[in-house]
Amino acid sequence: MRSPLLIALLLSLAVAGCGKKKDEEKKGPPPSLVSVTQAQARDLEIAEEAVGEADSATAPKVAAEVAGRVIKVYVEVGDAVKQGQTLAELDAGDYAADAKRLQAQAVTQQKLSARYQDLARQGFISPSKLEEVEAQNVAAQEIYSRAAKNLARTRIVAPITGRIEGRFVSQGDWIDLGKPTFQVISSERLRIRLPFPETVAPRIRAGQAVHLFSPSAPDKPFTGKVTEVRPMVGSGSRSFDAIVEVGNPGAWKAGASVTGRVVIETHAGAIMVPEQSVVLRPAGKVVYVVADGKAAQRMVKTGIKDKGQVEIIEGLNAGETVAVDGAGFLSDKAQVKVQPPAQASAKAAK
Repeated sequence: MRSPLLIALLLSLAVAGCGKKKDEEKKGPPPSLVSVTQAQARDLEIAEEAVGEADSATAPKVAAEVAGRVIKVYVEVGDAVKQGQTLAELDAGDYAADAKRLQAQAVTQQKLSARYQDLARQGFISPSKLEEVEAQNVAAQEIYSRAAKNLARTRIVAPITGRIEGRFVSQGDWIDLGKPTFQVISSERLRIRLPFPETVAPRIRAGQAVHLFSPSAPDKPFTGKVTEVRPMVGSGSRSFDAIVEVGNPGAWKAGASVTGRVVIETHAGAIMVPEQSVVLRPAGKVVYVVADGKAAQRMVKTGIKDKGQVEIIEGLNAGETVAVDGAGFLSDKAQVKVQPPAQASAKAAK
């Protein structure tokens, strides 16, 4: 027969064991560590992106305005030039002689006209004779003016400030009127061609905003507008170019590659959260809203992804706190412990 003392001891141990089990059941599993962020409302731009090239919107070919032999070339391809700068000279001997002879004739005709005006005032000649002499004077001045211009045109000058892109003549060449001599390109205005496949053709049109980025000036992004949409020249497909003409924002250069993001539409006040906050469950996509140490599962409908974030169309309001790191291990009403930002960043870096 067991002693009363032994029975009391066994009962005491049994009660203590039951109490410990109840305490353990009451405590449950430890809270899950998560990082959190607030859902942000911002304007979300829907864009199509392409890599194109910047060309000069102004690239005139300089043609000879008179015929003649090239006696001097002052520039080479790649040289920077200013508007009015002499690029080359033609032999001006014949033009100078013509201009000198015609100038003398013009001076003589002008004096004759002045003399006939005096005679007409005195009544010594008829008005018709005065008109004939004055007409001859006007013609002489015009002929001399053309000769003087032709003499000046023996100097081939830059029509714009820019850079020599092409040189088509050399010293000693005979060139005819209208022959191209140089091509000058300017970087003051740029024409940017952005190639797109035909699948996006219905979405891109003139007037849409374009965000432009160039590796030649990575710290100076720029925003312009689509000025024209045109089919690719010589392309067998239905691909097309979106043309953007802009003033040079700074150090951009003709020939540089350019990335362009054409803004198709803008979702104003879109609710955005990090992509890792959205978890796929059997019931669908969810986020976990964190409040008072608990995670509440919230069914959501998502939209556009942009730079590591995703748009929440339904199920979440701006300013609500959602789980980020650790969201995939949560369940509805789970206990959570929010990691300090520094610890969350260190964990993400690993």
